[in-house]
Amino acid sequence: MTGPSNSYAQAGVDTAAGDLAVELMKSAVTRTHGPEVLGGVGGFAGLFDVSFLTGFSRPLLATSTDGVGTKVAIAQALDKHDTIGQDLVGMVVDDIVVVGAKPLFMTDYIACGKVVPERIAAIVGGIAAACAATGTALVGGETAEHPGLLGPDDYDVAGAAVGAVEADAVLGPERVEHGDVVVAIASSGLHSNGFSLVRHILSTRGIGYGDTSAELGGVVGEVLLEPTRLYTAPLLRVIDDLPGAVHALSHITGGGIAANLARVLPRGSWVELDRSTWSPQPVFRVLAELGGISLADTEGTWNLGVGMIAVVAQGAASSVTHALTAAGLPAWVAGRVTVGEHELSGFEQGAKGVDGGAVRLVGDFAG
Repeated sequence: MTGPSNSYAQAGVDTAAGDLAVELMKSAVTRTHGPEVLGGVGGFAGLFDVSFLTGFSRPLLATSTDGVGTKVAIAQALDKHDTIGQDLVGMVVDDIVVVGAKPLFMTDYIACGKVVPERIAAIVGGIAAACAATGTALVGGETAEHPGLLGPDDYDVAGAAVGAVEADAVLGPERVEHGDVVVAIASSGLHSNGFSLVRHILSTRGIGYGDTSAELGGVVGEVLLEPTRLYTAPLLRVIDDLPGAVHALSHITGGGIAANLARVLPRGSWVELDRSTWSPQPVFRVLAELGGISLADTEGTWNLGVGMIAVVAQGAASSVTHALTAAGLPAWVAGRVTVGEHELSGFEQGAKGVDGGAVRLVGDFAG
């Protein structure tokens, strides 16, 4: 006698594969757990002991959620999934440090057409490694199999995290003053934004992700999969070691440098960022040339070599840049904040609903 024709397995969902994926990822996830995490892996909800918040005068929770975008298409094309998790953590956790908060815990969500345990474990392994590097506990997640909606090799990832900060230590526009120094902090490459443009350029030129490019210095897809740089731990150390030095932080993600910096500046302030203080990595130059566009044309899409910006007190710029560079985050002075009247044609003025300051890039990039 045959089994039922309308079973879950015949509908394309393999619960056994999901269980195996959990077993394969369990050790990597557990390594992110400190004594604050209760219950281990596999519960309906993750538990995190926040008793330490009783020592705060006025604790605030910070939260952020994000995904990786169409960069996952490149990971899928190369069947290389061990870096995309770091991209996810960078996009989520590095938004939390922008307000001066320490990340506490994170959860992830993976939707796929078919659960391939080793693939899911590679993705989560990357998430866990990046969580450990940023001091974030990975307390839970979900893998959902969506046959018929996604192809067998298709997936998408998303995550959310929670952090904590003292109310009187929150960073942002309220702390920024006339004369503050704008410190640019180097990116590792494209990070996780603007890949729809990247994919369009390569498709238009007939370039495959598996092709080798002398200009890019390797296999195209592998160069593009360079993971997002993680800023949280070094920035938190600078904030702790140099009290009052950092007034605001801006994570350079979708929208580019000027728009994201404008979000953390007060109304009535403006900044001119000097392009000559840095040289965008070859990946930006090569892609722009392939697309027949200038680097300036991409400033609202790619980070062009700047992944985070710190707005710091005038007397602290040298200390901050030295500390960040020593921690493996190359940093340099790229501009200053001015508060006052100015002709603002050509400036980006706030973004994503924030009525902030005004920013524009000036000069030519260094060679």
